Amino acid sequence: MVNQRYRPITRLGLGGTGLGDMYHATGDDTVHATVDAAWEAGIRYFDTAPHYGAGLSEHRFGQALRRRARGEYTLSTKVGRLLVPDAAGEIQHPFVSALPFRRVLDYSADGARRSIEDSLQRLALGHIDIVYVHDLSPDSLGDRYDHYFGIAAGRGGAFEGLVRLREEGTIKGWGLGVNTVEPCMRALRQSDPDIFLLAGRYTLMETTPLAALFPLCAERGARVVLGGPFNSGFLAGGEHYDYAPATHEQCQRRERLRKIAAHHHVDLPAAALQFGAAHPVVAATIPGASSAHHLRRNASLMDAPIPAQFWQELRAEGLLPPDAPLPPDSGSASPGV
Repeated sequence: MVNQRYRPITRLGLGGTGLGDMYHATGDDTVHATVDAAWEAGIRYFDTAPHYGAGLSEHRFGQALRRRARGEYTLSTKVGRLLVPDAAGEIQHPFVSALPFRRVLDYSADGARRSIEDSLQRLALGHIDIVYVHDLSPDSLGDRYDHYFGIAAGRGGAFEGLVRLREEGTIKGWGLGVNTVEPCMRALRQSDPDIFLLAGRYTLMETTPLAALFPLCAERGARVVLGGPFNSGFLAGGEHYDYAPATHEQCQRRERLRKIAAHHHVDLPAAALQFGAAHPVVAATIPGASSAHHLRRNASLMDAPIPAQFWQELRAEGLLPPDAPLPPDSGSASPGV
């Protein structure tokens, strides 16, 4: 594998679920203000997908980014779902709005090519940098997972098609966009992915990729973008964890994290953002944001000072494993700390 075929991406990116009206509706003016705030904060990596609002997120990103020089930012989207016109529209949880299309699974090479062509039409942009095979994972597909993975990884499948598109120069890199580790391991062993978008699995709540995925990525020269650094908003104060009501055990762990953060005058969401970015295989962290206010807060959290003693106490209390890389000491989080 030739590492980093695509241009370098910024440490903090903007995920596109909010622009697809996840959980609540967002007006177009708010969308433009959010992307503008991201640009002003130095963010140059933007991720979207056909799934987000049945094309709504892609459409809005295209409108907002069209005013920017295409060579100044990196854009990723996803394949695996084709959008078919449907006058009735299809509202699919957790998106509360949708364009008039229904989603059809297609993990073939032809489907991947068509999906990219359709995305370019919705975006009205000249090219896409990175493409992720979306939700090719047991949590999304259930007992159909092995069947669809076999299609994607087999002859005439999406993996083969994306390698060909990369060779043609249509895209710069590809990988998987999933919520579980196992499909990423499988893809690395069966094909030649460049980068993964892994949501919710390397956070202050869970560090599953440390055992095998991150070492294999380092060996193969692949990078990882972390989605869901707050575990569906849970580490930022929400009551859902990975889109489901949080369990008692999850709430107990968060309370332990909160107490240690309060002792060191650390904002827990800041720690959540900065922790994942410390690992050398991690290229970026992309929390979602549905307003300029949320975007600016995320950018501020990424740069908030956090003392080394905070991370060391998390490790001493067993809340972080001993082999997890820690962010550098950025000084006291509050005067006198």
